[in-house]
Amino acid sequence: MYESICIANMKREDWLKLRKAGIGGSDAGAICGLNPYSTPMSVYRDKTSVHISDEDNEAMRQGRDLEDYVARRFMELTGLKVRRSNMMYRSREHPFMIADVDRLIVGEDAGLECKTASAYNADKWKNGEVPAHYLVQCHHYMAVTGKNKWYIAVVILGQGFQYAEIKRDQAVINDLISIEEAFWNVNVKAGVMPDPDGSKICDEIIARYYPSAKKGQAVPLIGFDKKLERRQEIDVLIKKLEIESNQIDQEIKIYMEEAESAVSDKFRVSWSSYESARLDSKRLKSEQPEIYQKFSATNQSRRFMVRVA
Repeated sequence: MYESICIANMKREDWLKLRKAGIGGSDAGAICGLNPYSTPMSVYRDKTSVHISDEDNEAMRQGRDLEDYVARRFMELTGLKVRRSNMMYRSREHPFMIADVDRLIVGEDAGLECKTASAYNADKWKNGEVPAHYLVQCHHYMAVTGKNKWYIAVVILGQGFQYAEIKRDQAVINDLISIEEAFWNVNVKAGVMPDPDGSKICDEIIARYYPSAKKGQAVPLIGFDKKLERRQEIDVLIKKLEIESNQIDQEIKIYMEEAESAVSDKFRVSWSSYESARLDSKRLKSEQPEIYQKFSATNQSRRFMVRVA
């Protein structure tokens, strides 16, 4: 059903390379459009880029460090025993599907996913609910490993601990396999980017595909008039909202006068003084042209503009 690769003593860079060779559980929710922190375009960039991305932040660090704590709390609460697998699993039937699981349940045909959530996200777990992208993640693991159920446990920092049992739903798994297979074959393997999503990552990928313009080449603009009209409406709305936002800032600055900060029960506003040094490139070019030329670098990019015909 699956093949396993030992990752116990694997270097992090090698592990990251291995993850690029398939769709993992954390990718599944993004591909399905359910992950609020990632998109199909993000996954596409990760799988098609030659760069080994090792993105990390404090929340991710805390999640790794607290994984063992979550597993221990789960064992205390349920009486079940868990163990590390130290393996990455790959489906034999669907080799584009991989699974790097947190824990396996001893004596049960099940696994455990450990999560850490901030107090700000507590409402997403209320009444025993599990965020949709985590449900997809657990079903992805069941699809790869063939297990009949998966547990998910979460510590909500400063508020509590809870867990849920997710039973295997073959209909969900079948749909998930179809979505992931289409994404892997139609997008990743074929090198065809997913539909644009408005993200900076999408800008990055478009710039990578089309880095320069052919001088003088023009194409007929067909089928975009309605969207460009909507774009004009959005631009007008953004300008109005920017003015309104700036007006609020100005009112607060006048209220604060020379104070560096202002605090309420809901907000903390800072208006600090700082100094910054900036190279006067125009003066340098005029007075020291040799030095300016020596240390100048030319970057090629494309400027996108829309005008009314």
